Amino acid sequence: MLDGVNTSALVLAQSVHSLSRSDLRWEFANFAAAVTLLTVALAAIALFWFGRRTRDLTLIYLSVFCILYAVRLLARLPSFRSLFDQSPTFWDYLGWLISSIIFFPGALYLYQIVGEQLKRFLRWLITARALYAVLEILAASLGVSLAKLGFANNIKVLATLGATAVFLAASRLRAGSRTRLPAEIRVLVFGFFAWLLFILHANLLGLQVLRGHNMEFLGCLVFVACLGYVSAYRIFANEERLLAINNELEIARRIQSATLPHSVPTLTGLEIAARYVPMSAVAGDFYDFLCIDEKHVGILVADVTGHGVPAALIASLLKVAFAGQSAHAHDPARVLTGLNRSLYGRFEAHFVTAAYLFVDLEKSLLRYSAAAHPPLMLGSAAPGDVREIEENGLMLGMFPESVYSSVEILFGPGDRCLLYTDGILEAKNAAQEHFGKSRCKQLLETHHELPAARFADILLD
Repeated sequence: MLDGVNTSALVLAQSVHSLSRSDLRWEFANFAAAVTLLTVALAAIALFWFGRRTRDLTLIYLSVFCILYAVRLLARLPSFRSLFDQSPTFWDYLGWLISSIIFFPGALYLYQIVGEQLKRFLRWLITARALYAVLEILAASLGVSLAKLGFANNIKVLATLGATAVFLAASRLRAGSRTRLPAEIRVLVFGFFAWLLFILHANLLGLQVLRGHNMEFLGCLVFVACLGYVSAYRIFANEERLLAINNELEIARRIQSATLPHSVPTLTGLEIAARYVPMSAVAGDFYDFLCIDEKHVGILVADVTGHGVPAALIASLLKVAFAGQSAHAHDPARVLTGLNRSLYGRFEAHFVTAAYLFVDLEKSLLRYSAAAHPPLMLGSAAPGDVREIEENGLMLGMFPESVYSSVEILFGPGDRCLLYTDGILEAKNAAQEHFGKSRCKQLLETHHELPAARFADILLD
């Protein structure tokens, strides 16, 4: 008497033994192809999740395609079926279902890499195939036989291949024979047409026009190899492109760093501290000084809309324009007017907010003007006394005849001014709460006795 384990082993042995040697070789070839496809799928998923800089969706579509095709190959093998307690009908329907949906990951893969003209064709084709797939599944649920569904699937595949071939030929004729396709597209086209021959053979077998073994998996392996090449090519090309961009950004960061003051002015009776923390490698925030003499200094803080290299380039223009305002540094309104005229018409879709403060130590006087900038915060030596000074005109660079005004403020020992960009107010904590004006004013009120450099560090913290 045999126990359950030995009985299962005996059934499997009898099933395998009933196959001829040529059938066993063919099953082994199919099994090897399935294992290869599953290995490719796992490698693609690993590359997607562990990619250092880029996560290319073609890798996911490639892995889904390979998994579906491998499962369909295995589902057709008698030796694999005998490992599970499922009826032949289950395996037949599983293979048919995969045949109905395997088109979609392949089409989505192509959608990621082709031009806009072919994208439009693929959108139309995906929509048509999705509607047809719904009808197929509905027909199966209503009891339509698998033989009829398989016959319809053969016709559908041949029609899809025919429409694709006609579209590609027509597109090639419109583009002209002299137009050379990119290397990765040529590889993809080669793999597609190699597989196309095997697909035609398999579907003609399904329609009983031809007889013999279904060798479609061989064409699939060629096609997957081409897909893998294209995905690898895209990944390495993206990595190289990002590396080049990072190198250029590093150069831009160094250039921008050179445009900012290397040190703050040293004046008797005045303590100045500056902190600059860009959101990205390069940014549009900017500050600079106009040092007139030991008793007079002008301070500009500005913010170019946007981030990155465009904002940094505009900030460089701003530095040049600001250096030309030294002749009337004592008049903040005139300084902003001159900056506005210098920047107007130089760029589109960007503008600059700015605040300019002129400090006259000889008269203990501040002159202040701004262009759509967050207000100056002025704290006195007495605790709890912080005012917002808002003397705003229009942003710089947008309107040629913008008018700016200034305000004069007397100051004494222990008073302090805070000039900043909106990055301070818009900073968020773990609860996604903005730092805001109220917290900024409160910090200025409660730390009025600290040196300027220490206060600037605490503000950023």
